[in-house]
Amino acid sequence: MYKVNNIKMNKQTEQQKIGYFIKELREREGMTQSDFAKALATSQSAVARMEKGEQNFSTDLLGKISEVLGHKLLSLNNSIDFEIKGGRKLSGSITTNFSKNGAVGLLCASLLNKGKTTLHGIARIEEVNRVIEILESIGVKVTWIAQNSLTIVPPKNINLKTLNIDSAIKTRSIIMLMGPLAHLMPTFSLPHAQGCKLGKRTVSAHTYALEDLGIKVKTTNSSYDITATKVRPAEIVMYEAGDTACENVLTACAKIPGKSVIKFASANYMVQEICFFLETLGVKVEGIGTSTLAIHGVKDIDMDVEYTNSEDPIESMMFISAAIATDSKLTILRVPIDFLELELLKLEKMGLKYKTLKKYLSYNGRTKLVDIEIFPSKLTAPYDKIHANAYPGINMDNLPFFVPIAIKAKGTTLIHDWSYENRAIYFTELNRLGASVTLADPHRVFVTGGTPLKAAQVVCPPALRPAMIILIAMLAAEGTSILRNVYMIKRGYEEIAERLNSIGADIKILK
Repeated sequence: MYKVNNIKMNKQTEQQKIGYFIKELREREGMTQSDFAKALATSQSAVARMEKGEQNFSTDLLGKISEVLGHKLLSLNNSIDFEIKGGRKLSGSITTNFSKNGAVGLLCASLLNKGKTTLHGIARIEEVNRVIEILESIGVKVTWIAQNSLTIVPPKNINLKTLNIDSAIKTRSIIMLMGPLAHLMPTFSLPHAQGCKLGKRTVSAHTYALEDLGIKVKTTNSSYDITATKVRPAEIVMYEAGDTACENVLTACAKIPGKSVIKFASANYMVQEICFFLETLGVKVEGIGTSTLAIHGVKDIDMDVEYTNSEDPIESMMFISAAIATDSKLTILRVPIDFLELELLKLEKMGLKYKTLKKYLSYNGRTKLVDIEIFPSKLTAPYDKIHANAYPGINMDNLPFFVPIAIKAKGTTLIHDWSYENRAIYFTELNRLGASVTLADPHRVFVTGGTPLKAAQVVCPPALRPAMIILIAMLAAEGTSILRNVYMIKRGYEEIAERLNSIGADIKILK
């Protein structure tokens, strides 16, 4: 037993962690233990033992479970792995790439336009690939014209009967097609979204807001069934300030003539990106960057337009975390500062030394950028907890990057990941590298700093940011580590091994 701040905690075994993941995946598939047992040709009692962590897992068994659940729990074959020689200093400068979340939102929003949309700043990552596969499967012509630029030409009629289901269920971005498609067909269905395995993520913020606009959403076991025969402008109070929900509602409002108002809207970077894009399409949006948006919808959008996606603040934070974890002096270019100011303030109060070198605008002419120089620093754990909040709070996706930072800080840091049911559990994987991360509950971890990291072999967890912080910890750990099945990292980071190598890392791609 562990005892931290008078809270008793049990240390999970590896078998228990695997069992927890299996239970989570089974429930997401809507399977009972009996259903699961039948599919595995075993007993319900055996399934119960698995999920409690009371059974050893062979490679063959894990492979069979993966097949039944449609998710690779362990992949030693036909996967891409990283070999990381850690303990090296990073140096020089690295440029922040274009935003992942901005890119997928823009790709979905492009369906609003009957003309040709040219998008620049689209990262070549797996998440983008999945969205493109979805669009192409329903008749949209998507053509790469440069490394990070593409054109999108919609068909005269969308054909959802040919939807690429395999690609659709691999990404939560599929849900953001509700808003645009509501203007193209009166009734349609979309499969349930997946993406990162972070627990049961509600879609209520999407459905409640869309229903205010006259777009009815019925949720079944496998799909969202949408009816959009009586759309109308409305004043909407968001059930929660979710980013994707707000993007969905924005695109739904865009082609409803009249004025719609969204209250308690997210003002996060990807939402602002959609607002800027809508303005390019001729849709007036008032209140960008605030929690109240007024959208003046237009009946028809048919034009040839170009738009450039801005930089990714989450990637900037990742490089900041990597620099701190490796005690490195590193310059990070093209940082979207409006979405990192609070994170930097927290780090400054913990003792981080950094310098802002230059201020300028992104290629979209709207997003403010800076170049930042990070210096090796002695950090101290904060007295209060570190937690995320809707913008302008610490970004939900940035919160995990505080874990490898806290490992470098003197004292114990409480990190509270309240927004996801089980993401914090993945943070304990850093213990395999010698960290001291104690799980208080599914949402909170205590990180005791100052423990030296050591090399290890770890399979990527099924979530993007937890996978990335393991890579960061491996960069800091002395010796040679293996990070297996890095698909999750490739979902969100373009050529990340090559880019980290350019600033002094030693990462070898194993296939």
